[in-house]
Amino acid sequence: MKEFQSIIQAYDLYQSQGKSIALATVVHVNGSAYRRPGARMLVTEDGILTGAISGGCLEGDALRKAQSVIFQQKSMLVTYDTTDEDDQKFGVGLGCNGIIQVLIEPIDYENENNAVNLLKKATSNRELGYLITVFSIQNSKSPQIGTVLLSKPSGLIGLESNVGDDLLKHISDQLQELNFSGSLIKNYPEFEVEVFFELIKPITRVLLFGAGNDTVPLSQLAAILGFEVVLIDGRANHATKARFPKVKEIIVATADEAVSKLEIDDQTVALLMTHNFEYECLVLEQLIQHSLPYIGILGPKKKSEKMIQRLENKGLSIKKDNLYSPMGLDIGAEGSEEIALSVLAEIKAVLARKTGTFLREKDGPIHQEII
Repeated sequence: MKEFQSIIQAYDLYQSQGKSIALATVVHVNGSAYRRPGARMLVTEDGILTGAISGGCLEGDALRKAQSVIFQQKSMLVTYDTTDEDDQKFGVGLGCNGIIQVLIEPIDYENENNAVNLLKKATSNRELGYLITVFSIQNSKSPQIGTVLLSKPSGLIGLESNVGDDLLKHISDQLQELNFSGSLIKNYPEFEVEVFFELIKPITRVLLFGAGNDTVPLSQLAAILGFEVVLIDGRANHATKARFPKVKEIIVATADEAVSKLEIDDQTVALLMTHNFEYECLVLEQLIQHSLPYIGILGPKKKSEKMIQRLENKGLSIKKDNLYSPMGLDIGAEGSEEIALSVLAEIKAVLARKTGTFLREKDGPIHQEII
């Protein structure tokens, strides 16, 4: 999501400057690669790159091809075969062993539904959405249809006429079947195309309860990751923009009114870091009424057990599988900066439904293959 934000910001800048640009997107990977489908890179006519499609080995060639796309104003599908031992210029630096398809599209600022504008619309609110990208490996030498549709709960947005009625019917049927369950790359041999159904989730929102010194580095690191941080505290002299310049919003509120001021969805997590037991008990009592995937409580396990016991004594039913206390991955963290790293890594693992183990102990590829 951070990459999306950077590309959108760069797009707005280059539009104001009148620079011609192209968007490169990884649309298919067979085997191993540094980036998976959905990785993007914005390229300007004068060679400025935003984002990445690999660890650095493909960018130089993709830059040259993107400049050609800008000049000719025709999309292109490029195949990088890092399994070819005779082609040592690609993948040798990464040890990749895969075939990577990269779609490069010229961007027309006048088209309100160009690929970047669709990406912007996909991330403009907190709804799930699907970006639809159509490409043809079989006819890779021909101009590609490209990123032409965005599916939201309210309907389709984009260049439906570019797809054709018959293929559009298949795409609509597939969208209903997926129902925002995940991404998919589907081959339609009767149309000689592949369609990348890319699930776009809202930005992770972090409800950070506590404006003490230990939450400052956490708010900074969360911003680097592209998370949206809402800071909540009852102390107006602590919860200030001067101390927390990177947070999106600051709410000064008492414990009994704080949660009612918040927007909460399934991409929202909460961190209780106030060092105030009574404040956090009242906040937790309200948070458990929502389906948050992650509620982290700073401090020893005995603290959270005492909080839970108090709430249960009030007759409340506590769902404990989304409570993390002590919060954070066990990385031997010391100090607020390392604790912030530990906590945000745990949040990322929970939202990605991963265990946070060592990658060397994992069998198979690092990234789950998009089928």
